[in-house]
Amino acid sequence: MITGLAVSIFVVLTIVALLHAYWAFGGRWPGHDEPSLARMVVGSKGITTMPARGPTLAVAVVIFLAGVVALARADLVAVPLPPMLRSVAVTALAVVFLGRGIASFTPWFRASQSEEPFATLDRRLYGPLCLALGTGFAVLVA
Repeated sequence: MITGLAVSIFVVLTIVALLHAYWAFGGRWPGHDEPSLARMVVGSKGITTMPARGPTLAVAVVIFLAGVVALARADLVAVPLPPMLRSVAVTALAVVFLGRGIASFTPWFRASQSEEPFATLDRRLYGPLCLALGTGFAVLVA
């Protein structure tokens, strides 16, 4: 069960990381131009441009590495970290993803990320996905 869960988390996070890399290099899907993409995937009030390439690539790398941590927890890849630090990393990722998922349903987050269609997508897709990933990492902690 741990192996399948870790692989599933890795696959999902790799897809999300690849999307971020695509956007960093000018990709516009699922939007049709930069303002529509920014409103769809960033959602900050009044946003018209995507974040710069560097930060977007950094996010892609961090998301991908989170998936690698899941694989490492299942002993599917070797990482140069002691087991205790791997456990801390898995726990931290569970907290981060669960926190981000919960934030999707709080008034303060929704007020700051109120641009449509992001607000709707966040409640229907992004938030629940983060909750599922956070739950998956929490299972990997055990």
